[in-house]
Amino acid sequence: MSQPDFSRTCPVPIQQYPQVLMAHGSGGKLMHQLLEQMIAPAFSNPLSANRHDASVFSVQAGRLAFTTDSYVVRPLRFPGGDIGSMSVHGTVNDLAMSGARPLHLSCGFIIEEGLPMETLWEVVCSMRDAARRCGVQIITGDTKVVDKGKGDGLFINTAGVGVVETALEICPGRVVAGDSIIVSGDLGRHGMAILAVREGLQFESTIESDSAPVHEVVREILEGGIRVHCLRDLTRGGLASALNEIAQAAQVRIQIDEAAVPVAENVRSACELFGLDPLHVACEGRFAVFVPSAEAGRVLDILRRHPGGAEAAIIGTVNPKAGSLVVMRSRIGASRILDMPSGELLPRIC
Repeated sequence: MSQPDFSRTCPVPIQQYPQVLMAHGSGGKLMHQLLEQMIAPAFSNPLSANRHDASVFSVQAGRLAFTTDSYVVRPLRFPGGDIGSMSVHGTVNDLAMSGARPLHLSCGFIIEEGLPMETLWEVVCSMRDAARRCGVQIITGDTKVVDKGKGDGLFINTAGVGVVETALEICPGRVVAGDSIIVSGDLGRHGMAILAVREGLQFESTIESDSAPVHEVVREILEGGIRVHCLRDLTRGGLASALNEIAQAAQVRIQIDEAAVPVAENVRSACELFGLDPLHVACEGRFAVFVPSAEAGRVLDILRRHPGGAEAAIIGTVNPKAGSLVVMRSRIGASRILDMPSGELLPRIC
């Protein structure tokens, strides 16, 4: 698939800017031009139109959710996404895990001197398009340029605000014995997509990141009246990290079945090649759901109707035995403790 020519869509022709940003002297006319003629028009909306230090907005009565995250992925572009779309998806998904409907995002760019202007515009366009697809607005932000060698191209910080429209308390502490554990799709694709690009590897079928927003399917689950106890996105540390964090927070024992965990064959092969466990590999568009076992089938039906959810599966239960532990039944029938990953297996993946 050919790459779009982003230069054709920039409000001011790319050719009118320097080819790269420079750290020294970037705080004056050039930075003003960059903000007013490139970034502000791309994220234009009524709330940001006043060009003030903060955007003011109204919300309906009720509870709000607020989150922030930073994105330092390398490379900036990868199969299935880039740092721009991922920064929107990641923040939207963090809000969704609290049962919130995302409303507004902020965006902070930290740009390394020498970043090609075309690359910056591609990322801006990607964020703009992802925000539109997610139904959120980027209403405030900041841009800084740092010296060569201090930023590895581009870092992005985002924060998000959403409104919680459910009366449920969705958090690890609500998990109880008898809950079923469901994953929303196949696991490990994001981390392995990044690693394949870094190592210059090609497989029979390209591994694409699963980076995607999940707030719509979460909202459908909640609007279905399902008693969701906990939601957790499977980012750094993958499924293993998420389950261990929940087991510790709720002081419960979690039992999962390795054969039930969905992993694409090309991802499994890539993990074997690098000696990685796919349950430790990060996702960017997958999450786990903890619900009473009687409602697990309804959750599964909803997930499988949505893009990326065809492989959604019930993978285990919360055991009545005491102790904060995650135990996995292997494919050959033996049981082993599924620990947290020791250290960050794949740095700079999000």
